[in-house]
Parts: sequence; C-alpha cells; structure tokens
Amino acid sequence: MRDIDTLCINTIRFLAVDAVERANSGHPGMPMGDAPMAYVLWTRFLRHNPENPRWPGRDRFVLSAGHGSMLLYALLHLTGYNLSLEELKNFRQWGSKTPGHPEYHPDTGVETTTGPLGQGFANGVGMAMAQRYLEERYHRPGYPLFDYHIYAIVSDGDIMEGVSNESASIAGHLKLGRLVYLYSDNHITIEGSTELTFTEDVAKRFCALGWHVQKVDGYDLSAIERAIRNARQTADRPSLIMVRTHIGYGSPNKQDTPEVHGAPLGREEVIATKKHLGWPLEPEFYIPEEVLTHMRQAVTRGRELEAQWQRLFREYAREYPELAREIKGLIEKDHPSDWKALLPRFSPQDGAIATRKASGRVLNSIAEKTPFLIGGSADLAPSNNTYMKGAGEFSPSGAGRNIHYGVREHAMGGIMNGMALTGLVPFGGTFLVFSDYMRPAIRMAAMSGLHVIYVFTHDSIGLGEDGPTHQPIEQIASLRAMPNLVVIRPADACETVTAWEVALERTDGPTALLLTRQSVPVIDRARYGNSTAEELKKGAYVIADSETTPELILLATGSEVHIALEAWQRLTDRGVRARVVNMPSWELFEMQSQHYRDQVLPPDVRARVSVEAGSTLGWHRYTGTDGITIGIDRFGASAPCRVLFEKFGFTAENIEKEALKLLEKMNV
Repeated sequence: MRDIDTLCINTIRFLAVDAVERANSGHPGMPMGDAPMAYVLWTRFLRHNPENPRWPGRDRFVLSAGHGSMLLYALLHLTGYNLSLEELKNFRQWGSKTPGHPEYHPDTGVETTTGPLGQGFANGVGMAMAQRYLEERYHRPGYPLFDYHIYAIVSDGDIMEGVSNESASIAGHLKLGRLVYLYSDNHITIEGSTELTFTEDVAKRFCALGWHVQKVDGYDLSAIERAIRNARQTADRPSLIMVRTHIGYGSPNKQDTPEVHGAPLGREEVIATKKHLGWPLEPEFYIPEEVLTHMRQAVTRGRELEAQWQRLFREYAREYPELAREIKGLIEKDHPSDWKALLPRFSPQDGAIATRKASGRVLNSIAEKTPFLIGGSADLAPSNNTYMKGAGEFSPSGAGRNIHYGVREHAMGGIMNGMALTGLVPFGGTFLVFSDYMRPAIRMAAMSGLHVIYVFTHDSIGLGEDGPTHQPIEQIASLRAMPNLVVIRPADACETVTAWEVALERTDGPTALLLTRQSVPVIDRARYGNSTAEELKKGAYVIADSETTPELILLATGSEVHIALEAWQRLTDRGVRARVVNMPSWELFEMQSQHYRDQVLPPDVRARVSVEAGSTLGWHRYTGTDGITIGIDRFGASAPCRVLFEKFGFTAENIEKEALKLLEKMNV
C-alpha cells in the first residue's frame, strides 16, 4: 500500500468504529474488513458525482450487506456527498440520515434500501437489466449515454439467502456483463464460523450459474484492482469477485470472531485496535487533512464526468429529439399521458370477462405509448395476462420489454425494485397466493416509495379446482397491513381500466392489482344509479342505494360486488332500505376527506355487512362492532368455482339471509 492508501483505509475503518461505539449499537466488523476493497472501487473505478447523486450516467453502488452501513456512510462523507460528519456522529439516532441499515435516499447517495440480506443483490440485478434496456433503446452510434456499471458489496449472508440464488440465476442467464459484485468472504456469521452451516463451493456454484468468478486477497490492493478491471472487461457474464477478508480486521482480540458482527468493540478494544493499527486515540472521528483532500478529488472528477455526459446529451438531443424527450421523462418521472386515450372501454353488452383478461387488454392497448413500462411474470404470463404483444423479449441477446422471470417470485420482486430505482415503471405478475414469496421485496418497495406495479391474479377461491394450496385467504389482509402499499381489487373490467390508471399515475409507492381468474359481469351501473368506474379512484363509493336514508349497508370488493348487488335487489324487493358500497381499495378510501367517508358510510347506519372471499381480518374497521363479516377464516377447498362460492356463503341468498338476521337483532 502507498501511505495515502493506508491512511484512507484506516480512516474509513475508524469512522465506522467510532460511530458504532458512540451509538453503542451497530456492526463495526464488516467495515473494518472491507474498507480496502471499497476504497479501491470508489477511488479507482466508480463513476459518480457527489454534487449530483442523481446524475443518470453514474455507476450504481449497492451495499447489499446493509449491516455494514457505516462503510457506506464513511465513503459518502469522505468523497463529498451531502452527509456531514455530524450525521456520522448521529449514527442510528432519531432523525439522522445515518440509520442502522441504509435507507433509499438519493440526495445523500444511498442508491437503495438494504438490510434484509439478499435484497440489495436482487436490486443490483434489476439495475443491470434496466441499464441493458436503456442502452438498447437509446444508444446511438457515438452516444453511449448509459454505459455505466452496477457494483455491489455482498456478504456471506447475502450469498446464503435464496433470493440471491434466484437473482444470480437470471443474471447469469441474461449475461449481464455490467454487473460486478465483490463478495466479502470473511467466513463469519452471527452464530460463528460459516463452517457451521455453509460449506458449499460458492465459486463453482456461481460458475454454474453463468458468472465470471475470481478470487483475491482482500488486502492486496493491486490484486483487487486487477480483478475489478478484469470484471469490467468481461462483457458476456456478470462477475463475482470473491474477496477473502477478515471481519474486524486489526482488532487484536476480536478479529475473525462473531463478537464484531453486531456489537461495538468496547472501549478497551477500540484503544487496543487503534494502537495496533497506529491510529490516534483522540479525537474521535479523526480525519487527516490529506485523506480529505485525496478523497474529495471525487468531487472534481465527478463534476467533469457529468459535464462530459451533459454535453453528449445536448448533442444527442439535437440529433434525436424524440428519444431525448423520453429520456428526460424517465429522469424526471414526467411521463406523457397520451396513453390514456388508448385505454379500452367495456360495457355490459360485452358479457362476463375475468379482470385478469381485462388487465391484459389494458396493457396491450397502451404498450406502444408507454416505453417506460417494462415487466412480465414469474412463469405465468399466459395466466396473468402480462405479455405485451410486439414489445420484444428481454433475453441474453436483446432487451425487449417482456421479461420472463422463470419460477422466481422473490427475485422478480427485488429485480423490479432495482428497475424502479433506475426510473422505469416495472410490473410483475403471479398468483396472489404467491405474493408471500415476494413479501420482503414488496415491503422494501413500500418502504422506499418505489413506483412498482404488482399484477396478482387468481385472487380468491374463485380460481376453483386447484384447491387450498393455490387459493389465497389471508393474503389480501396481509397486503393491506403493509404501509404505503395501495391494494386495489376491481369489481369488473371497467374498474380494472381505472385501477391501471391509478397504478401508473401513483409514483410514490407500489400498487397491487388483485384480479380474478373467473369471469365476472361488467356491471350495468345505469341499472343501479349514477356511479362510474372512475370512482374507484376514491377507494370506495356508493354503487347502489335506497331512495331514502339506508338502514343497512353492504360492503363488497372484487368479484363479490355483483353478488352483493344481487342481494341488494332481493333486499330492496323486501322493502329493506339497503345501500351497496363498492370498496376496491381501503388505502385510497382512507386518503379521502372525513366528510366524503362519512357520506359513503354514514356513522349512524350501524347495520353493516362486509362481503369478501378472503380473511375477515380488518373488516370490523368498517363494519363496526355491530356489523358482521361474510368471509373465509379457514383454508379453501378443491371444487369448481360456483360450488365453492355456494359452500362458503358467497351467494345473494346467503347475504340476504345474514343481513335480515342482523337487522332483526339490531331492532330487538
């Protein structure tokens, strides 16, 4: 090492050590062990501009091993990002920009939310797929606008998680040569040596998955540099550089032990480590001037790199103005809305249609006008209706907009997040019951406020004979429990069109569309009143009503709405003053004013019946303690759809019966 290299690397190490010590919480071991490879990457390869962390031409860096967050924060501060030394001192404290695990914050240079292991790994694959798409769609001779790389530091834990294997598999298949991962191979997890549980040959596994694999000493800077250079020159395969490191490097008593995985070194060991590595004991958070000068060269270098890119883009815009407008729309998330004129229209005369099929009609009607929209399915496109005709295939040799994820739901979720972080609007389809396989990635999308669309079909027992293993019961309730996820269960084809409008226009979080396998009638709204499918945007609305103040309210979603309307007619014929509230989205409804919500659900009308072919959990929020819920609080069964709906009580006759019993009880 050159002296300045040693000084910079130890500065990174001890910023992490001091921050964890002050917080009395955190993970010092990984930054101590991985500082050399991070330093080489950030100072000799990474194309970035600390003055503009959103520069579209930048390389992406993902710290998938998010428990080592202080490594990233130290690098961001030292290279000149908007992350002050005070923020490092406030590590893991309320309101700081330095939480315990990285949270997506583009203005400070944090590219994605990581922490749950394997998520960052999958995000990076999505970023690399987005890069491939941008390159193929927008590059023209002499204009390599999107020729950047995606780098990540991944850990033993990342490599163990199933989502990383799913993601690595598709990355290898697609030959994503812009993907370069440095694997911190330190042989330690929280419980002890990886020998306890993890003895596979990782190199052979990744070779089998189609990756370019190298092994280097984590403290040989020249070897690390050569390995990264080799990886960058390998255009036909993603790269895994296995960097043999030592967790807690330099700690005389705790190096290579689990004790530095998730706890401070302790005051005595901090002193011993600083002495061992020749570091001043005081002050805390010491940064030598020459280190700051050396690391802050990233600002000048980044400013020049972006200036070159901006000049190139201006020339590109003169030659290819339409493509340049598309690119600006991606960057600024300002997509044209001319696709709305192409949305399909449905009427009762069209007959019954499954909402999954209506969704496919929407996708294909707008595909040509929505180049920012990219997606596919986890091997279920024919069932999910998620294939865009004429949009091409995303394959090892091309970057069309139809992605075949294979049977890899969890990877699909994480990859979609990486795409959204790049500016695209990804959608991904599977059966609703398999949303459980995606849940960690959905949670990260919601936490990060990403524009992601989930197409979850086969949304109830209505899928029929496949039986309880495939029939979602608790999934709707569990998705509704997630903050910042909007869940929409449209009642018919018309509402499916509006649901897609909501999903495409909602940019600050993910949206889940829950769609039927079975055909459902296109509701004849003129028969019941003056409502329109556009009212779905309010989350809930009155679709059928009594002539005077109602004494009973039926609340329903999705395929159960037309059954509730049949029950309403039966009750009306009996002289019952009933109202049907179509409630496709709790989240959208809660965004409305209290005045509107009280209009739809008058507080003094306490006789309420909810109807949904899923768990009743949560419905008392709207039915109240006096109301009743018609739902399913057990697993389903294998039988034809009509039989299941009858056996589980989703018939107009049963709803009528239960409603009358409720009214009788309340009037006693």
